[in-house]
Amino acid sequence: MTQTTIATRDGPPTAVPGETIEALRHRLRGSLLVPEDPGYEDATRLWNGLIEKTPALVVRPTGTADVVAAVDFAREHDLLLSVKGGGHNIAGTALADGGLTIDTSSLRGVTIDPEARTVTAQAGCLLGDVDRETQLHGLATPLGFISETGLAGLTLGGGFGYLTRRFGWTVDNLLEVEVVTADGAVRQASRDEHEDLFWAVRGAGHNLGVVTSFTYRLHDVGPTVYGGLVAWSFDRADAVIDAYRELTTTAPRS
Repeated sequence: MTQTTIATRDGPPTAVPGETIEALRHRLRGSLLVPEDPGYEDATRLWNGLIEKTPALVVRPTGTADVVAAVDFAREHDLLLSVKGGGHNIAGTALADGGLTIDTSSLRGVTIDPEARTVTAQAGCLLGDVDRETQLHGLATPLGFISETGLAGLTLGGGFGYLTRRFGWTVDNLLEVEVVTADGAVRQASRDEHEDLFWAVRGAGHNLGVVTSFTYRLHDVGPTVYGGLVAWSFDRADAVIDAYRELTTTAPRS
């Protein structure tokens, strides 16, 4: 009987029987990958190429039910668990070295409600995925500066970008999340439901569950936005910074 050694949360690694892993595979609609499988390298690729971590198992969910299955499996076997969104975190925390990683890159659906002025996006979306769809309606929500950044990591950490001065942080515009908590329950959290969980995910959400979708408020922005770069030599830095500080006290929030 084959076994796979997998890192646990706090103690020594545990040996998980092959048939137990196969049972997880059959429970998934998405993929279960091990280091020898095609697709594993892509599923564990990070923006910071200096990070070298090798999860024992990678689940690539195609829906919330797959996320529940992965969380249940990790809990039942006390496994080290991580979630990979865009893989943009420079410290490489998206990968559980020797453990189980949930790679959400297949969850990239975006739904716009132009009348309600909201967008709902799945956890594997990149910022560019959301901007591409919202701009069809001349709408946007404050996101980050880099289109290849993962939506989930940005949002759960607060979210700061070009539109923040006018419309606030990304989490200021977050209306609702769907999150799988450690007990395997699927919860909708907002200002009206599971308010404590909603409060916590807006800034510390990396620690509280696996968020599978986000709903945001939209604003009239674009589709044409004017901008540019103005540069000064370094020897003028003090004067430029002083002038900028004075300007921003009265400048419009856009």
